Amino acid sequence: MLRVITPVMNLIEIPFRGAQRMLGVPLIAWVFLVPNILLFGLFAFLPVILNFVYGLTGGTNVLLADRPYIGAQNFNYLLSCDNHFDPNTCRDDKFWRAVYNTTLFVTLQVGFMIAFALTTALILNRDIRARGFFRSVFFFPVLLSPVVVALVWKWILQREGILNAFLDWLNQTWLIAALSGVTTALGGEALDVRGISWITDADWAFFWSVFISVWAHMGFYTLILLAGLQAIPRDVYEAATMDGASAWRTLRRITLPLLAPTMLVVLILALIKGVQTFDEVYAFTGGGPGTATTFIIQYIYEEGFAGQPRLYGLSAAASILLAVVLVVLTAIQLWLNRRSVDG
Repeated sequence: MLRVITPVMNLIEIPFRGAQRMLGVPLIAWVFLVPNILLFGLFAFLPVILNFVYGLTGGTNVLLADRPYIGAQNFNYLLSCDNHFDPNTCRDDKFWRAVYNTTLFVTLQVGFMIAFALTTALILNRDIRARGFFRSVFFFPVLLSPVVVALVWKWILQREGILNAFLDWLNQTWLIAALSGVTTALGGEALDVRGISWITDADWAFFWSVFISVWAHMGFYTLILLAGLQAIPRDVYEAATMDGASAWRTLRRITLPLLAPTMLVVLILALIKGVQTFDEVYAFTGGGPGTATTFIIQYIYEEGFAGQPRLYGLSAAASILLAVVLVVLTAIQLWLNRRSVDG
């Protein structure tokens, strides 16, 4: 094998030797970087630039040559509200409902995600039986397709699904009967857990959207936090034990401060992922009932690709506003972290 490979590699080396003599050692590195730079520019920078251009144009045509320049009209349309806390006063109330839904979703999802991921990482970092098995179990949902996750949970939560079948059986047991008697005695209505509309009720649909997202992605952040925990030197904990520090004090004074850089990474990643939530919720509820689970990415998708007419400029403007908010939030988080590190 080496007899075949060596002559081939020698032939390939000849032009690069000539290029190195012509350009010098510092510039030859750019020869190797140019293919990656071209691909990155073609599939990353160019789409971003085109997105800005589309955001400044109007009409329903796809080609830029057929789209009239309208300046900031798309942005003015999206941001025009008499009261930004009341979507009904906005020119595009669907956009602002999507903004409010996304804000609430990200707040709840990221908060619960980090709390559960940190708790799970702390438990899995301990010397427990079958630790490798439990690590695999918590990470397994991350490997599933978002659409598969949504369809499995939709099958569980539909009106004739597994959960309602279990609750229907539970409703016939003494426990629910006892609880129903208690609520009736207190002046409330009798408790009935049969046939709950988990998906078609707005509040329950939003709750399960948050729950499913946390369930599906928690393992990824648990793995990151677990790596951060294992990077903390063991001798620090040994010194704390010798000083008689309690478990809570050790967690508060040692683990969390040393884990702060990793927590910041998890926070930023979870925030960006939460704002970009689309496929799971779209396959689970379709954005409904009504607009209860319509998030900003779904709004961008529907305005630019699924709706009629297809408003590419409005969709591009909404995505630019979203990108600006993400950049600002990330910059604030990095600044706060640097400030806390610098003391």
